[in-house]
Amino acid sequence: MNRTALALAAPLCALLATALPAHAADRSTSGSTSASADSYGTKASYTPQQSLRSYQQPPKGFVPVFTENVSRHGSRAATDSSDGDLILKLWDQAKSEDQLTARGKEFGPKVRALLAAMAKVGYGNLSGRGKSEIAGTAVRMEKRLPGLFAGIARNGEKIDVVSSGQGRAVDSGQLFADTLAATDPALEPLIGTGRTDKDLLYFHKAAGGAAYRDYIANDQRLATTLTSITDQPKTHRAASDVLRKIFKRGFVQRIVDGEFATTAGSAVDAAEAVYNLYGIAPAMSDESPGGRGWHMDRYISQGDAAWFGYLSDAEDFYEKGPGFADSDITYKMADVLLDDFFKKAETAQDSTADAGTLGAELRFTHAEEIIPLAALMGLPGSTRGVGTQRPYTYGDNPWRGAAVAPMASNIQWDVFRKGDTTLVRMLYNEKETAFKAGCRPVSKGSKFYDLDELERCFGRTS
Repeated sequence: MNRTALALAAPLCALLATALPAHAADRSTSGSTSASADSYGTKASYTPQQSLRSYQQPPKGFVPVFTENVSRHGSRAATDSSDGDLILKLWDQAKSEDQLTARGKEFGPKVRALLAAMAKVGYGNLSGRGKSEIAGTAVRMEKRLPGLFAGIARNGEKIDVVSSGQGRAVDSGQLFADTLAATDPALEPLIGTGRTDKDLLYFHKAAGGAAYRDYIANDQRLATTLTSITDQPKTHRAASDVLRKIFKRGFVQRIVDGEFATTAGSAVDAAEAVYNLYGIAPAMSDESPGGRGWHMDRYISQGDAAWFGYLSDAEDFYEKGPGFADSDITYKMADVLLDDFFKKAETAQDSTADAGTLGAELRFTHAEEIIPLAALMGLPGSTRGVGTQRPYTYGDNPWRGAAVAPMASNIQWDVFRKGDTTLVRMLYNEKETAFKAGCRPVSKGSKFYDLDELERCFGRTS
C-alpha cells in the first residue's frame, strides 16, 4: 500500500493487532462518564461504548447499503508547549532556591521528557494512542458491517474520505482508510483520495461560523458567566493545593501574591498548566518511558483534577455545546453537517448498487464540530441548555465533555434497505443510540428508524 498514513503511523499491522483489545495502564481514561474520565474533559481518550456482539439485528429482509460517519481525530500531542514552558519557569526558579518538594523534584524532568516526546510526535499531531484509536474504529466498522463492505468491493462502489484539512484530521482520515484497505485489500482501489471541505468540517472557522465567532469574542453574558464560574474561592484553593504538591508553601504563597505574574501568570494559571499536562498525558502514553505512562496524577489530586475538569467542561458547554437555553448560536452552524448526513442517506435510498455508487462517506473533524452537532441532534447529554440565573453545574446538568466528545469520538449512520423502505441506525461512540425525542423507531425498543420518519422528525419534509 502506498498511502501516506503508513509513513506517519507505526506499522499498520501493529495498529491492527491492538485495535480491538482493551488498552491497559494509562488507558483507563475513556469516553465513559466515570468521575476519573470527567476530569479529563474532551481530552479523555476513546473507548467504544458497546460490544461488537451486542448490536440489534435489522428487521427481517433489510440489508446494509450505505454507511456514513463523522469522527473527531484521535488522541494527539498538545497543540504547543505553552503549559510546560509556563510551569517550568516556576520550577527552575524554585529549584534554584531549594523550594521544591520531594515530589516536585521529579516533576521538572518529567515535564521536560513529556515536552520532548510531544515535540518528536509534532505538536498537535496524532500520538501512538491516537493512531490505535482511529485504527480500532475502522476495524470495528468493517466487523459490524461485513456484508456492506463485501458488497462495496463486489460492486465497485466508492468510499469517500473528507476532512477539515487540519493535519490531525487529515491523518486520521488517511489512517482510517488505510486500515479499511488492510482489513480488506479489495477496498483499496475504491477509496478516494482524501479531500478537504472546511465549510462542512471546520465550520466554526468558515464563513458559516461568523456569528458564532462574534459571540465568542464579544458576548458579554458569556464572558460574565464564565468569569463567575471560574473565579470562585474553590478555584483558588484548588490552585494552591496543586502547587503545594510541587513547591514549598512559602514559594506557593509568593506565586499567589503575584511575585511571578509577569513571567508565569497567576497561581490559577500555573495550576491550570499542571492540569493541562495531566490532561494530555494519557494521549501520550505510548510515548512514555517503556509505555508505562507519565503518572501526572502524582501532581494533582483527584478532587482538584475533577474541579479543573469541571471548569474546562463549563467553558466547552457555553462555547460549543447546549449553552444558554434561549440561544442556538453555539450549535446552529452545525446544520450544514447534519444536512450532509441527510443528503447522503437520501442518495443511498435512491441508488442502485453498482460501480460509481457511494458506499461509504467518512468524515474527520474536531471537537469544535462534534460538540455542536451533538447539541443540534439532541444526542444524550446534549439536550439541556441553562438559564442565566442558574449556571451549568455537574449537579443538575448531564453534559460531560468526556462523554460527548472524547478523542476519536464519532457519530455514524448505517442505512439499510428492503424494497422501497429505508431504515437508519445511529451509533454514537459506537453505541446504538436513539434519535432525539419525537422521532419514532420502527417498533418499541428498536434502534432502527424509517428515513421518512427521521425527515419528518427533523423538519426536512415540505
